[in-house]
Amino acid sequence: MPSNPIAPHDLPAPAPPDAQVCEQARRSRDARFDGLFFTAVPSTRIYCRPVCPAPFARRVEYFRHAAAAEAAGYRPCLRCRPELSPDDGSWRRGDAALARALKLIDEGALAEQPLAALAARVHLGERQLRRLFVERIGVAPGGVHGTRRLLFAKQLLTETALPITEIALASGFTSVRRFNAAFLDAYRMAPRELRRQVRDDVPAASGRPLTLRLGYRPPYDFTSMLAFLRGRALPGVEAVDDASYVRVIGTPDAPGWLRVAHADRDHALLLTVHGAAPAQLLGIVGRLRRMFDLDADPQAIGDALRASARLRPLLDARPGLRLPSGWDGFEIAVRAVIGQQVSVAAARTLTARLARRYGHALPAAIAQEAPGIEHLFPTPDALVDADLASIGLTRARADTVRTLSAALLDGRVDFRRERTLDDFVAHWVALPGIGTWTANYIALRALGHPDAFLADDLVLQRATPGDGTRLTARALTARAEAWRPWRGYAVIHLWRDSMAPAGVGAAA
Repeated sequence: MPSNPIAPHDLPAPAPPDAQVCEQARRSRDARFDGLFFTAVPSTRIYCRPVCPAPFARRVEYFRHAAAAEAAGYRPCLRCRPELSPDDGSWRRGDAALARALKLIDEGALAEQPLAALAARVHLGERQLRRLFVERIGVAPGGVHGTRRLLFAKQLLTETALPITEIALASGFTSVRRFNAAFLDAYRMAPRELRRQVRDDVPAASGRPLTLRLGYRPPYDFTSMLAFLRGRALPGVEAVDDASYVRVIGTPDAPGWLRVAHADRDHALLLTVHGAAPAQLLGIVGRLRRMFDLDADPQAIGDALRASARLRPLLDARPGLRLPSGWDGFEIAVRAVIGQQVSVAAARTLTARLARRYGHALPAAIAQEAPGIEHLFPTPDALVDADLASIGLTRARADTVRTLSAALLDGRVDFRRERTLDDFVAHWVALPGIGTWTANYIALRALGHPDAFLADDLVLQRATPGDGTRLTARALTARAEAWRPWRGYAVIHLWRDSMAPAGVGAAA
């Protein structure tokens, strides 16, 4: 750590990063800055993470995004592996047009559609969106998309034994020829040449589960993340112990499962995937990065919330607390409805009954490999006409579950990443049985929205004053204005402090 600690969010957003701040972070190999900038060495034409163990170069330049470094002609370091860096979450969080566009690029929006379509989805002109990217990131949207695909391919080449053809497909390329050409043009080596350089580190046998490292920016409270997920784990769909999270993935025709545990080094989680097709891998990694909130910048979030006397000791006690999202938006929405005004335990029991009754049973082989994993969560079309009173739901809750299932099928509501928080909430509260608490809970746990706030939550109304009194929803909303744009993190800290997993309010 540097002798005079510096905060990662001190880097100015619109301009290139301050060289003095970057230099201090680079020389101290400060992992808090990992992914917030990249160091490029002109003499070698290689760019590195701030944590790179390579000897310090005298002449360097700094970039805010890996795509900007690659657009300037630099190649990723084989030693520190920039593909393992967490993303700069400040650009991918919240409602700004740039944040929403980056989230859509992460979901593959430019893989099959032109830039004009992406710009329209965030309500900007194509030229305006391109200028925004160049000014803020240093490269056009297509450069971000291309670098994302190539860095993921580089990780698969390095960490797995997948054939080159499957890596091309997994990275979003339509042909091996195009993949080879793009890789060679960007990195000045063919994919097979890179694989030969790292072959000793790759499992020799094919057909094994894939294992990938998912980097994060420290600190990271993985113990609290598992505790939150464990209290809500659905028997048969997911399982959580003291060291890992396991769940079923895929479809009835192609089911699989995965495990997430803490890696033993490098500030990373370890993902093991069983039975997933190569084309699904990039989407799986993206979902898990959101679910485990791996791209958050805890230093910037903490500094923004630290002005609150109520939150300051909570932040000091758990500086690495993250937003725990869910794997699937529909699953979270159903659980939110079932969890209205009941305890976590009651909500989990009812939802487990629903999943067991209407979910698709898995092959016995998966149950043997992953004890406790037995069925997929039901799809909307399986619940739209289901007799949910038979599993113990009240008539009102059953009607709401069927209504939201129908609304997802006909497009009245969705989980589209280009929506702002207000737009998302407005669509959901238009449904009968969905209030602002439920809509914001879905935004918090299905989207991982950092500013989602549950002003009607009884636990928060009691926990926020911290003196035994209770705030009204209006007073709580006013108090939380100072916590924007990170109100969701305040929710998690206050829930954690008040042991909400055992109470009413944060039940789903």
